[in-house]
Amino acid sequence: MNVFFEESGDFKVGTVLSQAGEAYQVEMPSGKRTKVKARDVMLQFDKPDPATLLEQAKGVALEVDLEFLWEVAGEEEFGFAELGAEYFGHAPLPFEAAGLVLALHNAPIYFYKKGRGRYKAAPEQSLRAALAGIEKKKQQAIVQASYVEELKAGRLPAALQPLVQQLLFKPDKNSIEFKALDTAASELQTTAQRLMLTTGGIASAKELHMARFLFEHFPRGAGFAPVAVPAAPADLPLASVAAFSIDDVTTTEIDDAFSVERLDDGTVRVGIHIAAPGLGIRPDDAIDKIARARMSTVYMPGDKITMLPDEVVDAFTLAEGKDCPALSLYATLDPNDWSVLSTETRAERVPIQDNLRHNDLDELVNEDTLASGAGDYPHKEAMGLLWQWALKLEAGRMQKREAFGLKPEQANRVDFNFYVEDDVVTILRRKRGAPLDKIVAELMIFANSTWGKLLHDCGVPGIYRSQGPGAGGWAAKMQVRMVTHAAPHQGLGVDQYAWSTSPLRRYTDLVNQWQILACASHGVTAPLVAPFKHRDATLFSIVSAFDAAYGAYNDFQQNMERYWCLRWLGQEHARQVDAVVLKDEVLRLVEIPLVIRLPGMPQAARGAQVRLDIVRWDEVDLTLEARLLEVAAAAPEGAELGLDEDEAEEAGADTGEAAAAEGAEAEGSVTVVDPETQTDVAAEPADPHTAA
Repeated sequence: MNVFFEESGDFKVGTVLSQAGEAYQVEMPSGKRTKVKARDVMLQFDKPDPATLLEQAKGVALEVDLEFLWEVAGEEEFGFAELGAEYFGHAPLPFEAAGLVLALHNAPIYFYKKGRGRYKAAPEQSLRAALAGIEKKKQQAIVQASYVEELKAGRLPAALQPLVQQLLFKPDKNSIEFKALDTAASELQTTAQRLMLTTGGIASAKELHMARFLFEHFPRGAGFAPVAVPAAPADLPLASVAAFSIDDVTTTEIDDAFSVERLDDGTVRVGIHIAAPGLGIRPDDAIDKIARARMSTVYMPGDKITMLPDEVVDAFTLAEGKDCPALSLYATLDPNDWSVLSTETRAERVPIQDNLRHNDLDELVNEDTLASGAGDYPHKEAMGLLWQWALKLEAGRMQKREAFGLKPEQANRVDFNFYVEDDVVTILRRKRGAPLDKIVAELMIFANSTWGKLLHDCGVPGIYRSQGPGAGGWAAKMQVRMVTHAAPHQGLGVDQYAWSTSPLRRYTDLVNQWQILACASHGVTAPLVAPFKHRDATLFSIVSAFDAAYGAYNDFQQNMERYWCLRWLGQEHARQVDAVVLKDEVLRLVEIPLVIRLPGMPQAARGAQVRLDIVRWDEVDLTLEARLLEVAAAAPEGAELGLDEDEAEEAGADTGEAAAAEGAEAEGSVTVVDPETQTDVAAEPADPHTAA
């Protein structure tokens, strides 16, 4: 006796060798033996042999007219044998019955299984919907296949053109468009990103990096809706000074300017004038909501995405030839020892006489010309006085920094400025700590520290940058945190540090400016009128949102700097380059701030100069492959390495996007760069606006 039975959702045949109660010992055509329960047996037959019956049954199943079978079945539940008699017009033969079982089993949209060998015809509405779905999938498969062929031929199908960013950055993996892109990329042995570049969906690797960033952080676009430009109060007093700013040639958001006056009693009064959008923008107004959504200006080589609309920036930037609304900090100094005798904060209009640029002054204003008085340049006397005070401020900070147990700041660091025009990049080395840098740096630190103390003394919360050892004590890594109360910043060597001097490009500074204006106007009663109170949930949310946004913006800037470094290699036809060893396998090119890892690098002293042969680089993945040609020499004492020991260790942990630019904010770094001032401080991100 032979049996046709169901096992694990499949139908099989075999010859019964023995029976024990409700179970059969069955030998299948393959020779394998299995135990089959009587309830799983669908048919018992003598002829034909099991293998032949199964082949005949499969043929019957293929010939069954499912539509007719469904009509014959009716609405009631049925057994396959009953239906077979009606369908075939006679009691089905074993191979016909088995074929019918296979047909019913393989047509789940026509027949619902209700038990062993029992089925029920699907309702007509459900059947028609299922058939329509099958037909739709067939048509989609045809369309998908056509997309794949177009992509493989180097053409982007019209249907995919408006979906490029969605497909690359947040795809619906069930869509036929994504499946086509994924299939084509797989068959071409490439990636979806590179295939989009090949087919013109993305114009260039630069556009790819930019599009990814905008898709995530500016999904509605980087532009601004029309806004009404606010105005500062008309009754602001006019300061009796002639102020000047010092910035890079590309800077348009001019936040700070300076003035110097010799007073009749022999003292010197220095004015630090900060653009005051806080006099016109109010919390929760339309422009504040724009600024709070962005949190900061985004910088990248050759471009930027401003925090505020251009017309608002133009209304408050400290442009030369204008009387600009400003928040001024005046420090009266004793020129004998440059001690601070008093400070005063007030809102006013400040005449801006000049917007000076590093590019014009760097060669004229240096330590030698400042010491000798040589040269002729604008505001020469004021520059000399500011330089002397800056040196005094720096010495005081270093003394306090060392009291905290930190190493002195290094003076041999190098900055790199990027300039991009018509897709041609220029990367210029610039030694950090140049007099103009130091003047701006020290005065900004002084202002941020002084205003931080003012907020604290008036009992008004602000947004501070605080640095100290972690929870593990002095042995723990140094951490920079954003807090809403005054706390020391040990890396800078100040008792408190509240970002306040870049309100046109950082939202934290705008918030602090509102708080400082309240203190300047109301003194001890400022807590009653300041926009943000102690334990204000909104202030905490601003701190959290700013930290996240600023970190993402810095990562993007570093990615783009790395991209332009790779472009520079191609532009300059660089095939052999010099690099300096940062630590172990981590190197940095000498001419550009490109940090790479060189696997298998032989042991070399930190600072050793090496010669590399560039094998290839990838502007999509932002990677570079090189071979070591020779280890030239160890760096001489005082060489301009660009990274200190701790930064080299941090770069060694990640030589990808985060380590591509020097001064990356990283927990554990001890001497990086203050974001405002370009002064070395622990774990502070580099000021992006100088690199743009």
